[in-house]
Amino acid sequence: MELVKLTHDNIEQEHICCAISNNKDIQVVSKKNWLKDRLDEGLVFLKGNVRGKCFIEYIPAESAWAPVEADGYMYIDCLWVSGQFKGHGYSNLLLEQCISDSREKGRKGLVILSSDKKRGFLSDPEYLKHKGFETADTASPYFELMYLPFDKNDEKPRFKNTVHSQEHLPEGFVLYYTNQCPFTAKYVPLLENMAKVRKVPFQAVRICSSKEAQNAPSPFTAFSLFYDGQFVTHEILSEKKFEKILASKGL
Repeated sequence: MELVKLTHDNIEQEHICCAISNNKDIQVVSKKNWLKDRLDEGLVFLKGNVRGKCFIEYIPAESAWAPVEADGYMYIDCLWVSGQFKGHGYSNLLLEQCISDSREKGRKGLVILSSDKKRGFLSDPEYLKHKGFETADTASPYFELMYLPFDKNDEKPRFKNTVHSQEHLPEGFVLYYTNQCPFTAKYVPLLENMAKVRKVPFQAVRICSSKEAQNAPSPFTAFSLFYDGQFVTHEILSEKKFEKILASKGL
């Protein structure tokens, strides 16, 4: 498969895999604007030359939008191959390209966010273990920071302390999110409106910089929902799923 790397020159013409509508779609606009600002920070978005979900996105960990301490490593934001493209070795191809590029750039290895088992929006831990990744750190309730060191003697990455303490969070629902994931541009306003109609305390906090993200209360900064200081979910919610959460809280 031919691989295409997004650049300032081709980003307007290329689709971004996870959102393949036209460039006027709010999800596409949001994601592409976020990407444009990150390209000069060393972010790489490498995708199969196909129309669908087949891509890897990674960035030097010092600039990652994640609360991790992993200086010298490359942080993988997302590795996603789905639908008709699964089962053809494309995940391996994309990961191998990331490894090769990271070695050439003098990185210590790779870091990626996963979980105790396969969960939506997080990388599959079994696949990562198969490729040689190990767990470097964990965070409640199920997050795992996995890494692939190029030199076993290098220091392990770890989560920042901010992910282990949420006592300072306000009451009600608090949603932390970024525009790194295109779906938040669509669903966050829908959830805000639902909460408003139901008169449910709801605060949406958009993370606007890597500095803010690196001090976030959850490892998954693209979307993390809390209620009364307790983590609820990292999965980007539809209205129907949010309705179930509201019902579970008696709201």
